[in-house]
Amino acid sequence: MEGFERDKDGGVELDALFFAVAVPATLFAGISKGGFGSGAAFASSAILAIYLPPGQALAVMLPLLMLIDFVTLGPYWKQWRWPEARMLMLGAIPGVILGAIFYRIASPELLRFLIGAVAVFFVVWQIGRSRGIIRLGTSVLPLWSGLPAGLTVGFTSFVSHAGGPPASIYLLARNMAKTEYQATTVLVFWVVNIAKVAPYAALGLFSSETTIANLALAPFAVLGAWIGVRLHRMVPEKLFFGITYVLLAVTGTKLMWDSLF
Repeated sequence: MEGFERDKDGGVELDALFFAVAVPATLFAGISKGGFGSGAAFASSAILAIYLPPGQALAVMLPLLMLIDFVTLGPYWKQWRWPEARMLMLGAIPGVILGAIFYRIASPELLRFLIGAVAVFFVVWQIGRSRGIIRLGTSVLPLWSGLPAGLTVGFTSFVSHAGGPPASIYLLARNMAKTEYQATTVLVFWVVNIAKVAPYAALGLFSSETTIANLALAPFAVLGAWIGVRLHRMVPEKLFFGITYVLLAVTGTKLMWDSLF
């Protein structure tokens, strides 16, 4: 609990520097979740974790991610694949519980390192997959494999809002069309993020400062989601994710470095 107490006391200082970091991060989360799946949206949490204690970064981002989920449900309504979505959601609930237990015993440094490590791993996995080095996701996975994938989704989503990468591994290996994949991630993370609210509140992560930050950043979350939905059919995925990989590699490396030194 010592690490948790130190993190909770860190607070959120709502100064100009905070908004200079948080506004682009929120826009990016909206664009990513609104148009390109949830795989890279956790980059926003990684960016905020450079400026804020990890717990505060997660607390600021959760209501914004939930708002983005709600806004994007409409455009993709019932275009998801329900069997895969159901498997991921069933597996994610115990994963969220495990994440809450882990958070209570983890120090801020360990959380920061974990967020950075997930970011770097995501980049390495994507590059390896695009070059044929990593074959996972190129063959069809059985439907039931969504349960262990969901467990990983719930855990990583709780501790770093990074449930997107394990979800994408499973969904892409189920031969989904682009819009089916996008709609399924919207539905899954709408449910997963709602499931995280009560544990986050019990851990004392929410505060008056995070609420004020959410209210100030909400318009940028909606704007980002609106842009993402429209870019879904206009912008090549390679361009968007190419920029994302660079961003994740830099922020992930910095978080790992800061946690160790």
